[in-house]
This record gives sequence, C-alpha cells and structure tokens, in this order.
Amino acid sequence: MYENSFGGYDFRRQKGMDVGMINLQDMGQRAAAVTTVLNRLTAEEKNKALSGAADALCSHSGDILAANAEDMDAARKNGMKEGLQDRLKLTEDRIRAMAEGLRQVAELPDCIGEVLEEFDRPNGMHLKKIRVPMGVIGIIYEARPNVTADAFGLCFKTGNAVILKGGSDAIRSNLAIVKVLREALEHSGIPADVLQIIADTDRSVTVEFMKLKQYVDLLIPRGSAGLIRSVVENSTIPVIETGTGNCHVYVDKAADLAMAAQIIYNAKTQRIGVCNACESLVVHQDIREAFLPMLAEILGPKNVELRGDERIREILPDCTAAAEEDYGTEYLDYILSLKTVDSLEEAIEHVNRYSTRHSECIVTEDGEAAEKFLNEVDAACVYWNVSTRFTDGFEFGFGAEIGISTQKLHARGPMGLKELTSYKYTIQGNGQVRS
Repeated sequence: MYENSFGGYDFRRQKGMDVGMINLQDMGQRAAAVTTVLNRLTAEEKNKALSGAADALCSHSGDILAANAEDMDAARKNGMKEGLQDRLKLTEDRIRAMAEGLRQVAELPDCIGEVLEEFDRPNGMHLKKIRVPMGVIGIIYEARPNVTADAFGLCFKTGNAVILKGGSDAIRSNLAIVKVLREALEHSGIPADVLQIIADTDRSVTVEFMKLKQYVDLLIPRGSAGLIRSVVENSTIPVIETGTGNCHVYVDKAADLAMAAQIIYNAKTQRIGVCNACESLVVHQDIREAFLPMLAEILGPKNVELRGDERIREILPDCTAAAEEDYGTEYLDYILSLKTVDSLEEAIEHVNRYSTRHSECIVTEDGEAAEKFLNEVDAACVYWNVSTRFTDGFEFGFGAEIGISTQKLHARGPMGLKELTSYKYTIQGNGQVRS
C-alpha cells in the first residue's frame, strides 16, 4: 500500500483501527465546510487561481514526471496492457495539455449565478431560477492522471469542492499532481481543501467512499466497465454514469472511401486506450471489395488485428474470424471488429444493438442517409464524416471534461461546466401569504 501523510491526513493503516473510514468522514466534513468559501469567490478570483495552478503544473513538471515514472515502472512489471499504459503515461506535452485545459476553463464564462428563468406570478411574487454549484463532488477513476487536473479545474470553476479517488496504478502521479495544485491554491489565498485526494488505495475504502452521502452530493466514476458497474450498484450517492466506449464507424455505400480510410485510421490508432477510439467497423456490402483492401493497407503499419465476418474474410483472407462477443467488446488495443451489412437500416440496427451509447459515426456523401443515421442511432455523440476521437470536452470547446456521460438523466456526452451545476429558485414578494 502506498503510504502518505499528504494534505494533513495520515493514511497509514494502524492495526485494529479503520483509519480509512475515519479519514473519509474527516475529508467529507472538510469538503462540505469549504463550499461556503467557494461560493463567495468571484469569477476573477477563480480564474486567477486556475491560471496559477496551470503555471504550477508546468513549473513542477519534473516532480510529476518522476512520480509518473515510478507508476509506469510498476505498470510494466505488473504486465499492464499497452493501451492502459498509454492512459497512464505522462509527458511534458501531456502536462502542458493539462495546464492548457485549466487555462481554457479560466477563460470560459462563469455560469454560477446565471439566471435561467425569471418570471412573475399573478399574486405579485417574483421568481428566479438560478444556476448554483452541486456542492461536493466525488470522482472515482482509474489509471488516467490527467483526470486529476481536469476534475479539479471544472469543479473549482463551478464552485464545487472535489474529493478524488484514483486507482493504485496511478497513485504516485495523482498525489504529485494534487500536491502541486493544493500548494497553488494556498498561494492564491484559497483553502487547499477545495481539492482532496484519498491516498489509501484499498478497495474497502472505495466502498466506504461510495456511501459518504452525508457530505458528497454527486459521484462520478471514470474507468472500466467493471468500475462503473461497481459504483452504480454500490453507491448511496447519486451517480452520473460515464460509460465505456464500444464506438462504431459505418462506411456507407455512398462513402468517400479515401476519407473513410483516414477517419478509421485516426479513430482506431491515434490513441488506442481511450474511450472514444473506434472498436468496431460496419461496412456496406456494395463497397466491400473496393474498400477493404484499402483499409488493410492503411492499418497494416500499425499491425491492427482485424476480426471479421465471413463476407469480410472473402476479401481479406488473413482476417481472423469474429466471434459474437467481438462486436460488443471495447478492446483498448490494436484490434478492430468488422461487420458486413446490406442496408443502412441493418447498419443502424447493428450499431444500436452493440453500442455503449458513447460515440458512433457514419461516413457517407448521401445527406438523407446521414440524417437517418444521426436521428436513429442512440448515442451521446453521433458523427457524420468525422472521427469519433473528437468526443472530448477540450475538442468541444468546454476547456476540459469531467467524463463522457452515456446516460440520459441530467447530463449526456462530454460533461463541462454547466453539467456540474444544479439550480435553485429565489422568490421575492411583498408580504404574500397563502390562503
């Protein structure tokens, strides 16, 4: 277990004492207490603090990279898959991207206090519907240390305190990032407890965290299907489900085949270990013979393993036979399933059957076919002639994201600032009483 006295908390387990539980209660109290301070901050104060935090990440990149190197060494020794190692790995460029995410969040309009509706009642009461913070947000995530900075930036901008619970694979990286951010907050005159991290990686502590309803207003899991399912099933705190990404690209009979090949190459190979990577390809029968050799050629240098149905293998004899489970698998690897269809309708049916409701794409020059696909495919993000890799808060202009919501309650798709808020009504009158 990684032991640390970070942030004033001693996370070492003592024999006969549930230190994790004691500390969780303490952290929850601290987080709830600091929300009042957060609510008093002006937009200028929050933006200045975010800019300072971004600068601090860059100036302390050496410390963060040293911690990440330890995590990467442990990951390799433990046999972590290449795609997951890519999620875990930090570089100077990725730290600069984390910092840029914070700066972009600082530049975005502050939505807290926004009047969503305003109206008068016949009895003279004046009502306002006003955007407010959630309060305290908990984030449970796996080997993605960039989430640490993204979660802080978005939660802080929206006036929410945040408690982070990362996985053991990235614990050293996460602690290093949080240390830098907390010090930057204190330098800005803001209580460091607006950002806290649970350093104890024991699973029992994670379970206890899911039940901290007294202090935590919203819980957001990010990671594998198993992690998300565990949080959804065990949490007593309201959960926004961020789903896994079994993302499809459908190449229609009216597709620009060269464009389709480039889109698939990007969606599949640019980063294999991310939730918006393409995992499954659907090909119309009419362009099978012309397109599949082109696809095999462009994916060849990346050694992508193709798993296809019988009609695919007629054209690509070296293709592995696809099993039923292949069409529903998020590989996070250099593997791509392929399915042949005879119609747009069959393509839509296939995508909806195996989709995780994350990101789906059609490549076509037929506007009517595109509109049908966009309207009938049930996913948070549906693309027309665009790589699925753009399902990302940064790319959508949100500055960053807390996750990709694949559910339909409250928020869907990349969750930026407004998705981390609630609202309240204020009512002004002149002595009205109800008869």
